[in-house]
Amino acid sequence: MKKQIILIMTDTTRKDMLGCYGNPKMITPNLDRLSAEGIRYENAYTCQPVCGPARSAIFTGTFPHTNGEVTNCVAMGDNIKTVGQRLTDNGIHCGYIGKWHLDGGDYFGNGICPEGWDEAYWYDMRRYLEELTEEERLKSRKSSTSFEEDMTEEFTYAYRCSKRAIDFLEEYKDEDFFLAVSYDEPHGPSLCPAPYNTMYDGFCFEDSPNYEDDLSQKPLMQRLWAGENLHKTREEINCPSGKLSLFLGCNSFADYEIGKVLDKIRETAPDAMVIYTSDHGDMLGNHRLTSKNAACYKEVANIPLIIKGGEAGKVVEYPASHIDLTPTILDYMGLPIPKLLEGKSMLPQINCTDIRINDEVYTEFTRYEADHDGFGGLQMMRAVISDRYKLVIHLLDSDELYDMEKDPAEICNRIQDDDYSEIRNSLHDKILEQMNRTRDLYRGYQWACRSWRTDKDPTWSNDGCTRQRENEEYEPRQLDYDTGLPMTEAVRTKISRNLKR
Repeated sequence: MKKQIILIMTDTTRKDMLGCYGNPKMITPNLDRLSAEGIRYENAYTCQPVCGPARSAIFTGTFPHTNGEVTNCVAMGDNIKTVGQRLTDNGIHCGYIGKWHLDGGDYFGNGICPEGWDEAYWYDMRRYLEELTEEERLKSRKSSTSFEEDMTEEFTYAYRCSKRAIDFLEEYKDEDFFLAVSYDEPHGPSLCPAPYNTMYDGFCFEDSPNYEDDLSQKPLMQRLWAGENLHKTREEINCPSGKLSLFLGCNSFADYEIGKVLDKIRETAPDAMVIYTSDHGDMLGNHRLTSKNAACYKEVANIPLIIKGGEAGKVVEYPASHIDLTPTILDYMGLPIPKLLEGKSMLPQINCTDIRINDEVYTEFTRYEADHDGFGGLQMMRAVISDRYKLVIHLLDSDELYDMEKDPAEICNRIQDDDYSEIRNSLHDKILEQMNRTRDLYRGYQWACRSWRTDKDPTWSNDGCTRQRENEEYEPRQLDYDTGLPMTEAVRTKISRNLKR
């Protein structure tokens, strides 16, 4: 049997923007059907709720702090290999169509096809803009264009991505392949034609108590982020607006475009694995916040994830993570999973949803974007999420702990609650262990020095280990500093060089 995978991705789609996730007001019939044919993950998390860093984890299998893309507009390291490069080097054809956001350029990319992907189908947003006249470029960046009489489906980026994806599926239907289709929609300016441009006029999300979260027990950054919303009523925050209506209309338009690709998959590659996800969500007023930033609230970090290719019509409640997608793709293709990757293959779980892959998953943040002076600037965050609890450490601010079973709206911050000290400290240890295990560039004793962790004494040496990089598929084995010879163990206890001298 041919081995074919299609990964479909949208930008800024919350879980509750899909009907299959329990919101019947959302018009997403194509993704709802995919969910019925596959597995819907309820507790899947992005590795960082910002476009570029989130994508870096999806397509490399390493966290942003490892691959170097810790913020938008900063490229990954030159020695970082994407899943496309790894698959191409093993004879599997790879196509990437759509938003990339991994080359360190501006929002649109630099138009250059990276190593490992088919040049004939490469189509980042810069290539889309280069097809347009100057006047059309201006129109493509204005939400108001959606309401002009001459606005058509064919003008949108989503339409042009779908068309190329359909062509790819037809051309390579008899081969093993991996195809990524990455829509910018419904991200602003949320261009979409009628009837999508007005179909959500007057819409409000279901009421939630977190619209009235006063953020008084939350990090200062969140209160600064909320700004004027701190003084608004829940009706003012979650109210009908043209911007929300267009955003949700564009979300349904993206589903329509995805539907065309899914129909082609059913025709040409009916046995293919199909993965759908979004890079992150949007606060949309919950907790009085908008857009995304250094937060791990479910609205922005708990993303939709649907996988068709194993059991059908199942729901997985166990924690899941974008970090596991690249290992899963390699495993499905019958390739070994490199030591360097920081996730696990989900393939056993896809074949049997009773299998647990993760006891907890991790999310991080460094800053929103290098090009922006605002949006909070440097915001160092590390978070761990288990079945029930969520611990969020803000290195330069106060911290958060939520009992998601008792407090699904994530309002009551339990970080100073003695009744939760045991679970809090256990999760804190897991974050510190994860930072060491993944060679987190920003790890250090400062993460252990929290006002609520009185039993944790900081030490200069942290856990006292040297942890060298293992990437021997593409690099020579690294050398031991003390011997100059190839290292025998990547992780080993350090010996004080001062004592040796």
